[in-house]
Amino acid sequence: MAFELRTRLDTASNHLHLQLHSDGDRGDGSVKYVLTGDGAGTLFKIDEKSGDIHATKRLDREEKAYYILHAKAVNRFTNEALEGESEFIIKIHDINDNEPRFTKDPYMAGVPEMSDVGTSVIQVTATDADDATYGNSARVVYSILEGQPYFSVDAETGLIKTALPGMDREVKEHYQVVIQAKDMAGQMGGLSGTTTVSITLSDVNDNPPRFTKTLYEFRVAESNELGSTVGVIRAVDADIGQNAEMDYRIIGSDAPGMFDVTVNRSTQEGVIVLRKPLDYEKKRQYSLRVQVENVHINPRFYSMGPFRDEASVKIVVEDVDEPPVFERPSYIMEVKEDTARNTVIGSVSASDPDDKHSLVRYTIDRRTDMDRVFNIHAGNGSVFIFRELDREENAWHNISVIATEFNNPRQTSSVPVYIRVLDVNDNAPTFATNYETFVCENAKANQRIQTVSAMDPDEPLGGHRFIFSLAPEAVGKANFSVRDNKDNTAWILTRRNSYSSLQKSIYHVPVVITDGEFPVQSSTNTLTIRVCTCDREGNMKLCNPEALTARAGLSTGALVAILLCVIILLMIVVLFAALRRQRKKEPLIISKEDVRDNVVSYNDEGGGEEDTQAFDISTLRNPEAIEESKQRRDIIPETFYPPVRRPVVPPASRDNNGDVRDFINQRLQENDSDPTAPPYDSLATYAYEGNGSVAESLSSLESVTTEGDQDYNYLSEWGPRFKKLADMYGGDDSDS
Repeated sequence: MAFELRTRLDTASNHLHLQLHSDGDRGDGSVKYVLTGDGAGTLFKIDEKSGDIHATKRLDREEKAYYILHAKAVNRFTNEALEGESEFIIKIHDINDNEPRFTKDPYMAGVPEMSDVGTSVIQVTATDADDATYGNSARVVYSILEGQPYFSVDAETGLIKTALPGMDREVKEHYQVVIQAKDMAGQMGGLSGTTTVSITLSDVNDNPPRFTKTLYEFRVAESNELGSTVGVIRAVDADIGQNAEMDYRIIGSDAPGMFDVTVNRSTQEGVIVLRKPLDYEKKRQYSLRVQVENVHINPRFYSMGPFRDEASVKIVVEDVDEPPVFERPSYIMEVKEDTARNTVIGSVSASDPDDKHSLVRYTIDRRTDMDRVFNIHAGNGSVFIFRELDREENAWHNISVIATEFNNPRQTSSVPVYIRVLDVNDNAPTFATNYETFVCENAKANQRIQTVSAMDPDEPLGGHRFIFSLAPEAVGKANFSVRDNKDNTAWILTRRNSYSSLQKSIYHVPVVITDGEFPVQSSTNTLTIRVCTCDREGNMKLCNPEALTARAGLSTGALVAILLCVIILLMIVVLFAALRRQRKKEPLIISKEDVRDNVVSYNDEGGGEEDTQAFDISTLRNPEAIEESKQRRDIIPETFYPPVRRPVVPPASRDNNGDVRDFINQRLQENDSDPTAPPYDSLATYAYEGNGSVAESLSSLESVTTEGDQDYNYLSEWGPRFKKLADMYGGDDSDS
């Protein structure tokens, strides 16, 4: 048995119909056809009884070019295969149902301006989904719809080229080109697609720079600073970017080096700057010849040149009122340090550049000569000494001289003046340091005990030459000698064999030091020598205490004087303190009668009113008792001031006064208005306990004048803590 596959195409629906038929099928419905494989049951469906196969939708070769299916026939009732499984392949033949599509839309491209004909711009590509191996459905041909006559396209490759020579970016920069791709080799009935290509002409340096003017004129003040801008010149170039970059230079000038020209790269302008000072009185006008040239020149376009331009520049100098000008930028003067005051040591000179006959006034800037060592003649600029000089104190003086116009004091200028003070031999040499010299008791004659040198603040041209000798008054009785070594040092030598610290512990050797300059200067310097006990090698072991004191630079008499001064100072301090204690004021509170509360300390629990005998409570309760003027206890009475009249408290206030608040306020007012109050701080204490307590106050300030008027029976109601007070005060009058 075998399968038979019958094919039929429904032209109305363009659907494919297939039919399977088995030789064993007798038409009684006992055969069942089964289909498996690609798209079986979805794209392809089979009628189980008749074996008809049909596609459920239109087939597209671009989606799938062929399908592999498997078919078999089985007994519907027993499901036994009547024949073996058969495989068949359904191939989809291509038709031209897809138009060409470009890979981009739009395309962006560029080409240099002035390009030759046939210069490649860009290649466009279109693809067709149809089968390229079957007919001409996928064969694409390119053509240009828009963009002629500037550009052309290759029909086979899609390469766009320039078609017109001399395309100038400065005339037209952007172009829109429409390209068509058509299949079927461009034949009638073929499908087509289009794309747009945006082509921009890029710039080349085909235009030279040109000045906007042939003559530029600028005016500048003669006071302009170096490096300042004089004027700006401008050239234009139709090109853009680096093709429009320009350089400016001066190719001719009647004052070379006076001006320079630079380029502002952001604006491509030429900036003329000042390089040398201007002077209206010397030259009032300048002429320049300036050239501009492209920086980047394309050799291909040399024939379109020259790529440069020239222009003239006229600069007019304007006059301004200038400050005086000194003849020199600085002055150096020299003067000997012993020169007398008011001696002229030099002069400065300045003039008004606007008017040579204008007067100038000279002064010294005192900020540079705070000590007023120098002065200057206001009219002729002569500098003279105003104070004595000392080279050893200050070898150089740097001052500033100010020149001011008489007609316009705001116009000033200054110049530095450096004054060098020359040395004069006016200082005597002295010991180079403080020497600590000792001699051993067992010293031998002509033994060296010290080497001394000298110093001199003067600075002779040939260097120092010091001469050492023993003072003439000490030569005859000298215990030591001085030997000059001729090298600015000297030795101190012993003149006898032994010394005794008991006989004399300190020797003073006067040494005369003389310099070799003119005028000769000399000084006598005293060398203090201590007598000490030494070992055999000459090392010091013990010196006299008096000698040790002398080593510190103080004699015994000086120490005694210092101690006496210290003792006298201590006595003065003690005496002063004692006098202050005697003059101390009487304390403010010295009597029990003073209307102040006293602090009483006791250890008895519940002492109560027994401990308040230090004051009279009736005084506080009856302010009328203290209305009389009384002397203050804290100061000495003064009869110069009249007694202070205290304000009278109204009777109603006295009767209703249940506390001492009014009394305290009255005392405060008296202290504030008392003219006899002491100048030092004083403390007046008044206590106000307040009111509102549930248990009422236990203070004696709230008690009545006498104890008999007070009823203390309520204390027994306050509990065990007040039992002792209730026993003491709560009984009958006879008990109290």
